Order: sequence, then structure tokens, then C-alpha cells
Amino acid sequence: MTQPQPAYKRILLKLSGEALMGDDAFGINRATIVRIVGEVSEVINLGVEVAIVIGGGNIFRGVAGGAVGMDRATADYMGMLATVMNSLALADTMNKAGLTARVMSAIAIDQVVEPYVRPKALQYLEEGKVVIFAAGTGNPFFTTDTAAALRGAEIGAEMVLKATKVDGVYTADPKKDPAAKRYSQLSFDDAIGQNLGIMDATAFALCRDQKLPIKVFSIFKNGALRRVVLGEDEGTLVHV
Repeated sequence: MTQPQPAYKRILLKLSGEALMGDDAFGINRATIVRIVGEVSEVINLGVEVAIVIGGGNIFRGVAGGAVGMDRATADYMGMLATVMNSLALADTMNKAGLTARVMSAIAIDQVVEPYVRPKALQYLEEGKVVIFAAGTGNPFFTTDTAAALRGAEIGAEMVLKATKVDGVYTADPKKDPAAKRYSQLSFDDAIGQNLGIMDATAFALCRDQKLPIKVFSIFKNGALRRVVLGEDEGTLVHV
């Protein structure tokens, strides 16, 4: 039986920190992270080069009460450190599953992870390693969505895959409106015009300017990541 051919050679997967929580209130759910790694492993086995940007909401949520009234830049740096913790957990799970993962941080913590250096990241991807970009852009006031768009453009990814809890972008909230329809594809201008809030404005504008398509899909739907990579009608494609 011939191996199916992926539609993309190199992708940037954006995972929210919340995706690692499973049904827990905060933190990392072991079964959930193992399942996500399994989904990524299927894609690696197709020969696709995978880079990942992960958020920190699952950890930051646990300290959010103490962050009330805190300086925004300080809170953002705390969030960056939370993404480093998630990246280490993800890389460890991947290495135990037989993949080779490398964490690269936008802020210097050399004793823990290596710094982000673009040529090194490209080398790792070409060697078949999973590269996990931690600490966002390294700057406060920028989200991990923006980090995903930035790193995706820097490494020459063919697509940014935004993993969410819903299986695409809908005309209305599918939980509230049973008649809501999933868009198979959308233009950037339509998404902006309808204020669909797929990513924050900075990230969205960067993807549009770089002609970097975004695919919104559910990471909780078994096999969805593989179907996206194979070019099947899964999720919602946002393009120029």
C-alpha cells in the first residue's frame, strides 16, 4: 500500500496552552499531551517538517488571580515562562514517544533550553526534528498567535495550523446556533470584514502580508491534523 502524499512539506502548528489541560481546571493533563503527541507523530511519519508554538494559558490560569492589577509587561513575561514549561513538557513527551524534539526560547535561559537561532531551527527541521518555539516573540504586548505568525514566516512554513476546540470557523457559535455552518475556506479580507476573531489583529495582518495561509481545526478531533496535512476538507482555510 502506497503512503499518502502530504499537501505540505513544512507546517507551523499553533497550540494553545489550554489544549494541554484536557478536562482539568489548569495545568497539563498527561493523557491529553500524549494524545496530541500521537497526532503530531502521524504527521512526522508522512515526512512533514513540524514546528510548534505553544501558549501558556493553562499554567498562567493557575496564577491569574495574583496577576490582577499587575503591570502588563510583568504579566506577559510570566506568560512567556509558562510557555517554556509547556514546551519542555511537550518535548519530553515527544522524545519518550520516539520523536526528536528541540525547544528554542525567544528569551535567554541557556541552562534550560537553547536560544532561538533561525539557521539552527531550519537545520533541525531539515533533519526531521520537531522544533518547539518557546517564550512567544520574547517581547511583552505580543501574543503567542503573533509568535506563530512570525516564526511561520521566518522558517518558510507553507501554512500556520491553528489548533482550537472547534473544528473550524462558523457563521455563528455552533454551540448556541445549531444552524451555524462551517466555512470550508475564507479570504483574509472576509474574515476581517466579518470580525471573526480567528487570531489577534497583529498575527492576522502578518499572515496576510506574508501570504501565509491559516488553517483552523480542532486538535481534539482524532486524525484531524493528519487530514489537514493531506489536504482534505478539514477545518477552515483562510487565505489571500
